Amino acid sequence: MPKFTGVVPPVVTPLTETFEVDYPSFTRVIENLIDGGVHGLFVLGSTSEVVFHAAAERTKIIEHAVKVNNGRLPIFVGVIDPTTDRVIEHARIARSAGADALVVTAPFYARTNQGETIDHFRYIRDAVDVPLVAYDIPVCVHLKLERNTTVTLGREGTIAGVKDSSADDGNLRYVMLDMADRPDFFAMTGSEIVVDNVLGMGAHGVVPGLANVDPHGYVKLWNLFQAGDHEAVRREQERLCRLFEIVWIAQPRTSAGSAGVGAFKTAMRQLGIISTNVMARPQRMLNSEETMRIDAILKSTGLL
Repeated sequence: MPKFTGVVPPVVTPLTETFEVDYPSFTRVIENLIDGGVHGLFVLGSTSEVVFHAAAERTKIIEHAVKVNNGRLPIFVGVIDPTTDRVIEHARIARSAGADALVVTAPFYARTNQGETIDHFRYIRDAVDVPLVAYDIPVCVHLKLERNTTVTLGREGTIAGVKDSSADDGNLRYVMLDMADRPDFFAMTGSEIVVDNVLGMGAHGVVPGLANVDPHGYVKLWNLFQAGDHEAVRREQERLCRLFEIVWIAQPRTSAGSAGVGAFKTAMRQLGIISTNVMARPQRMLNSEETMRIDAILKSTGLL
């Protein structure tokens, strides 16, 4: 059985009107997720707007999350940066702050290949003795972790698991088949809308940004799947699919990233979890008309 399973949301990092981290709201975000029954917390992921935070602020975010969590759940920390040595620096800080696992993407900006990406993960694992999670997110880093890359890293013990946000469920299925004789290896999907399908394929968990809005829904889906009630799983997944439609409301006025995380923040503000829906610059916030449309979806899915 893998060490990490279940619902592990990428935790939203709320901001003040002056673009500073809103730590009182951040505390409420963490407590809301824990109260919702999630199985772990992923701090400084894409939904956390990780790349917008300087190194010193990242350290404060990790330390605050670890303090608030107080050992209740495992904490994944994103150590995401373009190059190996910068990632190692973030990784050492995260380890010292109490991270239980480190989430690492392929290198980006510099154009690397699969072999260099394998070396990237090996260098990080050699430098920091903390479980590594490979984060497959080609839409952001412009390199897909190929089946052989993930399996090579998994079989040699460089990575403990993979978080797949590539939307290539076929590739993920082959990785899980290849790693079936390694029960300590885990695979999680980053998709909010096909969790039922991916769990049916044998995935060990889900990392859904939408769980910041509705943690109870994803935990309910997980529990129903464990109980074998697949018809109820399908109904809950379809409700979450309707809720997920908030992420398209602000397009094309905003980018996909602004529309998605901005929708999560706006919904969380409307639910009283955070104080603002401010996005890191130059991302755009959702406006009042878009907020009204989000309210309608929140009501239709039973959250307001």
